[in-house]
Amino acid sequence: MTNEDPIPPPRPYRFPPDPHDYAEEEEPGAIEPLEPASRRPGGPVSRRIYTTGIPGLDSEVSDLIATLKDVASTDAAIAREIITSALRLVTQHASRGELKLVNAALKEFAYSFRVFAPYRHLPKVSIFGSARVSTGDLAYIATREFAAEIARRGWMVITGAGPGIMAAGHEGAGAEHSFGANIRLPALNPANAYIAKDGKLINFKYFFTRKVTFLKESSAFVLLPGGWGTLDETFELLTLVQTGKSDLHPIVLLEPEGSTYWRDWLRFIQEDVLGRGFILETDLALFTIATTPEEAVEEIESFYRNYHSARFVGERLILRLHHAPDTEALARLNAEFADLLHHGDLEVIEPTPPEVHDNDALDLARIAFYPRHAYGRLRQLIDALNSEAPASEATPPKS
Repeated sequence: MTNEDPIPPPRPYRFPPDPHDYAEEEEPGAIEPLEPASRRPGGPVSRRIYTTGIPGLDSEVSDLIATLKDVASTDAAIAREIITSALRLVTQHASRGELKLVNAALKEFAYSFRVFAPYRHLPKVSIFGSARVSTGDLAYIATREFAAEIARRGWMVITGAGPGIMAAGHEGAGAEHSFGANIRLPALNPANAYIAKDGKLINFKYFFTRKVTFLKESSAFVLLPGGWGTLDETFELLTLVQTGKSDLHPIVLLEPEGSTYWRDWLRFIQEDVLGRGFILETDLALFTIATTPEEAVEEIESFYRNYHSARFVGERLILRLHHAPDTEALARLNAEFADLLHHGDLEVIEPTPPEVHDNDALDLARIAFYPRHAYGRLRQLIDALNSEAPASEATPPKS
């Protein structure tokens, strides 16, 4: 940051909020994975239109949006809000540094969306781990073997594009089945040779846009031993899943032969985090420790053996499945998971009107219920639903 871009002092939030801060209410069928409407900040969204508050400027924005052709009305409305947000940053005197931050972040998201778009139909797994692991290290070898096997089964691999574990993932999967999410750091950090010349390499300025890309594009996560960055990614994943800010995914902590890295980490979690009441015991169900590449692959595929995806419709959680439980299995699940139900029972249902409106996985079976906020317990329900179903060639939903 130069003298031209000083760090601005913090600005207090306005309260009560400006009435222009509210966006128009979402249309029926808008998807908010694992977050019912009543838990969203501020409760129900106002129907006030999101504007700059400057009538002439708002009129020009409306005229500009009106020139868009062959764009769905909802998408056009969102584009209007993006433009409005940019204009409000200027009219509300955001600093140049703040403008640069928003501009760069938006560009990074737009570019990453474009790179991933042709591969939406393919499932992807993100691999995290140390950049300092040598090619002969057992962690490197385990990563390479895992990536090769998961790619053979039709998955693509995303890593941070650097050396060590990241290079092992790309070596195993091959460039054809790989994405690289490189981060530009003050020290020289070129992408590894396996992805450096591939069009699926993305260079990020910000860690947060890079993290969001990993999370948005992946249907599974495998973490090898590593330093601060790996631990940061581990806890971020678990936090987002545990709080319902992310879909549930298989999270596999892969410990190579001879290592006790993740078991030592788990001992700390059990004794000092769970032991002091900072998490629930069921939160330990959100991840699995694997000791071989084969176990990691099996954990990922078993998660999607029957379970496909989830979404809230109002306050009711809908789990989409390849096979609905029969009457006997449903009764058993209702008894076993009564503590997860806020009220009512698990029910096998037809697609709901919002799902029909969105053409959202209409060919799948589904169960519905009113859940308590316990995502570790929800993971255990998904495991039980998977164990009830026959093995299949199921794959996760498109990213």
